[in-house]
Amino acid sequence: MTQTYYPLFLALMANKFVITVCFFVGVLFIKFLIISLIKKKYADNKRAKINIINNLVSVVLLIVLFNIWSEEIQKFAFSIAAFIVAIVLATREFIQCFIGFMYIISSRPYRTGDWIQVGDAYGEVHSTDWMKLTLLEVNIDAYEYTGITLYLPNSKLITAPIKNLNFLKRYAMHHFTITRDGSVNPFIFIDRLYAKAHEYCEDFKDVAFRYNQLIENRLEINIAGPQPHIQVATSELGDTQVLVTIFCPTERAMAIEQALTADFMFMWFEQKALGLDFVNVPSKGEAIPL
Repeated sequence: MTQTYYPLFLALMANKFVITVCFFVGVLFIKFLIISLIKKKYADNKRAKINIINNLVSVVLLIVLFNIWSEEIQKFAFSIAAFIVAIVLATREFIQCFIGFMYIISSRPYRTGDWIQVGDAYGEVHSTDWMKLTLLEVNIDAYEYTGITLYLPNSKLITAPIKNLNFLKRYAMHHFTITRDGSVNPFIFIDRLYAKAHEYCEDFKDVAFRYNQLIENRLEINIAGPQPHIQVATSELGDTQVLVTIFCPTERAMAIEQALTADFMFMWFEQKALGLDFVNVPSKGEAIPL
């Protein structure tokens, strides 16, 4: 019985197609077991580990399959030598995607879970493979998820700048502008507006200062903050603009912006109701109506 099946077994082992199928099924089965174990054992950071396993399996499959079919691939390459230029042009995007994947692996400008900007796209890194980068889109102005999933080809990572915005997940250097006409002088109540800004930032001031120092030490640069900053300017049309910068928790940025905007509007209309604005002129020592 054994002697009957032994030649058949040798014939199957010599068949590259059978070897390829067996290896492919075996690797996928092992991958399934490892991913199931990760999902059961780890409660946090599962996506990063699963992403590493998927990429590792893809690389192993490519290397082993290339070795198994190397002779056939070599013969095939020689047979299409006349068409090699056309093939390279046809597969240019795939080649660029693979090169982009190798660039990301070697330079590691981001990790799974980071907030990044690629060109005009903002999002949280969900996963990366040899063809594409998957992002969970983020509305960077409101610091919230849009519910849209973005798929960017790796070739775009070579040509477009990549900005790591991961520190924005906790604290943001939030900028916003309030524009009104020039009928009221905002310098009259800007100190009250500063007091309101400090009031809204008081409960997280110490944490913001430490986080600001952490970012400066890590990036080895000086950044604005953590104290609120208010600047008055004019637009091209001559309207008054109040530019506000606050360093605050990301989830509270929009609430603080709305509160300061409401305070500004109240002070602006309150001053407008008085009818006349006065500014001090040091050279004359008296108030002059505007």
